[in-house]
Amino acid sequence: MGYRIGIVGAGIGGLAAAALLARRGHAVTVVERFVSPGPVGSGLIVQPVGLAVLDAIGAGADARDFGAPIARMLGHAGARRVLDVRYRANGPGLALHRSSLFAVLWQATQAADVNMVTGAAVVGRRGGWLMRRQAAEVGPFDLLVDASGAGSVLSPLKARALPFGAVWATVIWPEDTSLPQDQLTQRYFRAVRMAGVLPIGRLPGDAVARAAVFWSLPVSALECWAQVDFDGWKAEVAEFWPAMAPFVEGLRGASDLTPARYSLGGLVRPHSEGLAFIGDAAYRASPQLGQGANMALLDALALSLALDQGLDGALARYAAMRRWHRRLYQGFSALLTPMYQSHSRALPSLRDLVLAPLARVAPVRQVLTALVSGDVLAPLAGLNWP
Repeated sequence: MGYRIGIVGAGIGGLAAAALLARRGHAVTVVERFVSPGPVGSGLIVQPVGLAVLDAIGAGADARDFGAPIARMLGHAGARRVLDVRYRANGPGLALHRSSLFAVLWQATQAADVNMVTGAAVVGRRGGWLMRRQAAEVGPFDLLVDASGAGSVLSPLKARALPFGAVWATVIWPEDTSLPQDQLTQRYFRAVRMAGVLPIGRLPGDAVARAAVFWSLPVSALECWAQVDFDGWKAEVAEFWPAMAPFVEGLRGASDLTPARYSLGGLVRPHSEGLAFIGDAAYRASPQLGQGANMALLDALALSLALDQGLDGALARYAAMRRWHRRLYQGFSALLTPMYQSHSRALPSLRDLVLAPLARVAPVRQVLTALVSGDVLAPLAGLNWP
């Protein structure tokens, strides 16, 4: 039996859930506040288990065509190698721009005959109805799914703001660089400075290779980023990490980079009566493990599978499938973040002098590979998947 399902938000989690649920015979409506939905942000990594979800949607091949396979994450603090994590040879990550991921998921929803209601800002719910400001309600639905992210008006989540964020930009991959195009490369100074270059393949309608570059900043500095001495900042980049200089050379001003702020927190129970929370509406984490897109995709798949046994008890089944995997990755995010983005002096020393050497020992190295791949625990508890 198919159900009437209303999804709030046309982001990664919302579109993935819409495509999966529609393919399973449900009547799906996505309600999006923007008139023309689109991605927000720059590059990201879809880990191997997230790619398995895209394959289940039928979007995996197109995503791989856009993106850049990532075999390794490598980071240095000065001359010291303090991060070196490799993916399995047969299971790389996939780095791509959010617009590329949005494009393949949007295409999947259109192929699955998902109903899109755009320009509709949701301000609340009344039973199975979604309420809009000064407009007709949308519904009724048998189930509502909140996939509206950190700005959700439906989720009760109160996340803790983290003291560091970053500025991001998408740039053309320069010809005069020796950085590999299958690796996330980073540089650190203690935990107060983190810079990175991530190859992200190509954008929709374009064959040019691109990169996402990021530069960490305390939140106080993010607040006044628009007034930064931009030439002075570029000189600072070149002095801190000469290999990054060619990537930022073409940037002309502070507005070419987008500030990003992060928070940490999660709902103990990612659902209420008739309403499921997925992705950032259910929990938040820093980007240290590159698991944000992964978590939203896995939530979408878990919810679609939970409904196969009927609506009664489906939300409890969904929560149980995702509970321990989600908690583990949130815990690691909370543990690792201050080692890379904080004012602490002790934690980066622990990272460099103790954890980095341990990471080269075979058992630890294998655990780290599983951790970044997204499968250190079963992604969906009780199921042998993928």
